[in-house]
Amino acid sequence: MKQLLMRSAFAVAALGLCAATSAAGLIPEPNANAVPYATQANPETLVLDASTAGRGFATSTMEIPVRPGPFTFVYPQWIPGYHAPHGPLADVSQIKVSANGQPLAWHRDKVDMYAFHVMVPQGVDSIKVQFTVLLNGGTSRRASPNVAVLTWTRVLFYQNDINYHHYYLKASVILPKGWGYSTALTTESRAGERVNFKEEPLNYVGDSPLFIGRYYKKVLLWHHGDAHMWLDMFADAPQDLDVPAKIIDAYKNVPAEAFALYGSRHWYNYHALLSLSNKISFEGVEHHQSSDNRAPADFMTNPTAQLVMGDLVTHEFSHSWNGKYRRPWDLTTDNYQIPQRTDLLWVYEGMNQYLGDLLSFRAGIRKPSLYPQYLAAIYTQMATEPGRDTTPLIDLTTGAPYYYDQGRGQYPSIRRGAGDFYTEGELLWLDVDTIIREKTHGKKSLDTFLHLYSAPKLTGPVTKTYTRAQIEHLLNEVVPYNWHAFFQRHVYEIAKLPPTGELKRSGWRLVYTAKPNPFTKAVAGMFHMDSQWLTYGFNIGRNGALTDVREGSPAWKAGMAPGMKIEAVNGQSFTPKVLNYMMVQAEHHAQPTKFEVSQDGWFHTIWVSYFGGPRYPHLVRIPGTVNMLAKIMAPHAKH
Repeated sequence: MKQLLMRSAFAVAALGLCAATSAAGLIPEPNANAVPYATQANPETLVLDASTAGRGFATSTMEIPVRPGPFTFVYPQWIPGYHAPHGPLADVSQIKVSANGQPLAWHRDKVDMYAFHVMVPQGVDSIKVQFTVLLNGGTSRRASPNVAVLTWTRVLFYQNDINYHHYYLKASVILPKGWGYSTALTTESRAGERVNFKEEPLNYVGDSPLFIGRYYKKVLLWHHGDAHMWLDMFADAPQDLDVPAKIIDAYKNVPAEAFALYGSRHWYNYHALLSLSNKISFEGVEHHQSSDNRAPADFMTNPTAQLVMGDLVTHEFSHSWNGKYRRPWDLTTDNYQIPQRTDLLWVYEGMNQYLGDLLSFRAGIRKPSLYPQYLAAIYTQMATEPGRDTTPLIDLTTGAPYYYDQGRGQYPSIRRGAGDFYTEGELLWLDVDTIIREKTHGKKSLDTFLHLYSAPKLTGPVTKTYTRAQIEHLLNEVVPYNWHAFFQRHVYEIAKLPPTGELKRSGWRLVYTAKPNPFTKAVAGMFHMDSQWLTYGFNIGRNGALTDVREGSPAWKAGMAPGMKIEAVNGQSFTPKVLNYMMVQAEHHAQPTKFEVSQDGWFHTIWVSYFGGPRYPHLVRIPGTVNMLAKIMAPHAKH
């Protein structure tokens, strides 16, 4: 972020440019100081023709208020919730600009690729901008023949350097014939397949995704007076909407559990939008009065999917409080071009990972009694990651824009990644929760902190920022403790182990046995993988391909590497069952395991000396202690 800003500023200074000459070539770094031309009385209008969404594209047409002279319009770059310059510029195509029916020449800025310049003729007070939106570009697919996930920030341009709280947009959509829709925006009118929404500030429109589809079902989860929460499901096939009543009942518990957890509400009507498709990429993105959830087709009908991914909706719902209402001060910007600083994501995402999981267990989407096994799995994942010996958690949050978009590839355990501040964040905030409970003899908990954190009890969708010091101050109001040193040790410095005190403090200890952990077993089944991380020291993906090898493990020492494919084990064609059998044999006979592997067209024989047998993590109770995890995960609301 900083390098981009400095480069832009340097270019402006060196060439003697200023905002007034931006149309000539380069623009200064983004700000929010311009007078917005799009007002509530004269908003920018946007018509999204999504009638072709099932074919993977849509057409966006805007009327943007302008003034004569140089004018710059921009495409959103830093989208809230993505924590990175994630605006998919490559999905923008066929840009056309005109005024009063006459085409206008436009050109892209030479430094800021998200900015576009035009010269507005005299007598013109609005320009028409049209472009084609590619919905399935890059690595993210957002449309199938029957469902489309539409976010307004992907389909619009707007005036540069304005404060998007004061810039108004009136949006409309043209649906494919027979399709339904759902969004947090207020529907003003409908004529045929065209739906017109009420004009709103740009930040609110951008925070209100639109789901459309041929097969859909809307389930009312909660209501009180004029306030409602809905689960709006859009599926590729109608049978995927036949959700068992038991699962629906669990989701109906979610609002009450969230109110008990936070003691407040900061939305009027909430829509948990959910696509059910094997064609659309898995995703979860938070919004203030809705959430963008994308899951496999059988997500709501397959109990294993609920066990593995049952925190999808609850995680994003929790963000309405933690992330949208309360937000890090340096992650909160006034338009989509100003870079976000992500260092406090260990609160925003780390704490929310704990709270989203907690809500899924308290609501009954997952059985509360299974949380100790889930905890054993994620603790072991973090404790056996070699990259933690050199990289503190704060580097992962500060570097999140890189780790989200570019932190992929081989040896993820050495490099670490954005997922770590989610998973380790859960351990961190569980540790906080157990410290509070221990020091107050069970009279207070993290719930107590959250009631202070999310006060007052009722507001609309507004934002209240925080700093690290303010978080520590609130925790000290709950219970005096050296919270600054606690976070310094676990977040800001290299930690050889993740937070560990919560295990013993909550009445449990970690053991390893030959019995599979139910969560690792479920993940292996769903994603066709086999984790031998604690045994040979590698993870196996589809068709026997190694996805990672643990530094210092037997496989590492033998020369195995990601990208290799296991063809045979001790002379037999590879399957997970064959490997497990050979591992047990090695335990009894102390013979190295012979792997035949292929790599980039070459074949190798590798002998791996591991004789310890199957190893899976579990938590077992410490006799005579309080089962704090049971108290934490038990339902807290009256259902």
